[in-house]
Amino acid sequence: MQSIILSSGSHGGAWRYILLALYFLAMGAIAYYSRKRSSSLDDFYLGGKHIGGWMSAFAYGTTYFSAVIFVGYAGKFGWSFGLASVWIGVGNALVGSLLAWKVLAKRTREFSIKKNAKTMPEFFKARYLDEKLKLAAAIVIFIFLIPYSASVYQGIGQIFEMVFGLPFWVCIVMMAAVTALYVFVGGYFATALTDFVQGIIMLAGVTAMVVIAFLHLNGGGISFTEVFSTLTDTGHGFFQPMYENTKGLLGSRGFNVVILTLLTSLGMWGLPQSIHKFYAVKEDGIKKASVISTLFALVIGAGAYLFGSFSTLMLNENTVPKTAAGAIDFDSIIPTILDASMSPFMLGLIVVIILAAGMSSLASVSLSGASALIMDFYKGFVKKNADEKKVNKYLRITCLVFILCSALLAVVKIDAIVTMMSLSWGTLAGCFIGPYVYGLYSKKVTRAAARTSVAGGLIITLALTVLLGAVYPAAGLSGLSAVLKGGIAFAPFTGVCAMIFSLVSVPVVSKFTKQFDEKELAEIYNY
Repeated sequence: MQSIILSSGSHGGAWRYILLALYFLAMGAIAYYSRKRSSSLDDFYLGGKHIGGWMSAFAYGTTYFSAVIFVGYAGKFGWSFGLASVWIGVGNALVGSLLAWKVLAKRTREFSIKKNAKTMPEFFKARYLDEKLKLAAAIVIFIFLIPYSASVYQGIGQIFEMVFGLPFWVCIVMMAAVTALYVFVGGYFATALTDFVQGIIMLAGVTAMVVIAFLHLNGGGISFTEVFSTLTDTGHGFFQPMYENTKGLLGSRGFNVVILTLLTSLGMWGLPQSIHKFYAVKEDGIKKASVISTLFALVIGAGAYLFGSFSTLMLNENTVPKTAAGAIDFDSIIPTILDASMSPFMLGLIVVIILAAGMSSLASVSLSGASALIMDFYKGFVKKNADEKKVNKYLRITCLVFILCSALLAVVKIDAIVTMMSLSWGTLAGCFIGPYVYGLYSKKVTRAAARTSVAGGLIITLALTVLLGAVYPAAGLSGLSAVLKGGIAFAPFTGVCAMIFSLVSVPVVSKFTKQFDEKELAEIYNY
């Protein structure tokens, strides 16, 4: 296979430090500017529900595409699937962005205003008249958003460690501190404003990454047209036949492209941090946001995977980074290519792009995770008549605690970035997608169906993880450790199974369980 062997990059170059410093200063300035826009609970958590189309679109897009897509997903799936991985990005744009806004945004906003529901657990309580469902949803969100957030920290820390030569934990602490600053001071308005700035940086950066990669390959003797023909000839084209390995269908290329597209596209329909944007957007901004977020997702998603597919031309089996055990270190593929192929200025810019992608997601996830504990659990169960100012204060503090917990989990490095992200993403979407989507459109969805989805999503995640881990235990380990690590490696498949269960079980269970009576429906819909 033809490849361009990259030389090791250097950690020199003042440009990367200058660009990083300018980025941090910009985030600090936004936090200062936004400090007076978060005095009330609605202002802090929802930006007063007056976030326009452009800002909402970029907030949605930058929450969608974190540092994980650049460092983890693009590296692993670009190397494994080649150009076929680009279809994941296309699916993200059409299903995860365009359809999500068209199908969910308006109805979510209308219902949230009618019932004063600010979070997904509050939506479940209002729609299903179920305090226990609200509590269960809050617990699931808080628990599974922590590893989600930790995976983003790991993605950022991975490239910072390689590019700047700083210890991994120092990189994590820096990111946590800056994120905590503007979330604590400015809340959602600061987050949305930073997302807008960071989104512009991401668009410019991804475009530059792809162009520079083409130029680098061209300089190594591979022309523009030869890039695609070479990848196709070596089994890494856009349309490659399925092949089976030792794991059968579960290990085949085509099957996994479909699974990953479903997980990362349809899964967005059930994630609390993405749905949060529909609560906060202005009604006249929804149509604009749907178009802008789709174009954003197409450029970022397809561009990142396209860049990742070039890894098989820029590295080979001997030069690709390896773990201590000798396996391919997928999390280091993109950082290795960037460090070796970019000038100091461009490398600094790309690092800021990845930082922007990560921190925008961290801010949104922190707000959603903290709200589950304070707004849904504390105010919903512990002290229902809690003063709004006190709730606002506790929410800010809990955001800091959430960020700290996520950072500590990232430093420990429990598992690969992609695995942590997929496990959290799949479990949350598997629990919530059915009762949320059907609940917006049908009065016939029952309380029992919603409960079945949440419980079933958790059971399927645990059962499939253990079952697949027993069949395909992780190499080099034994006992329960081998089973759990081996099973978690199938997190994307497990997540899609949980989502399918939710989407199928909710209408089926609703047919055979007690419907809401007219009095209850009047309470739900404010007749």
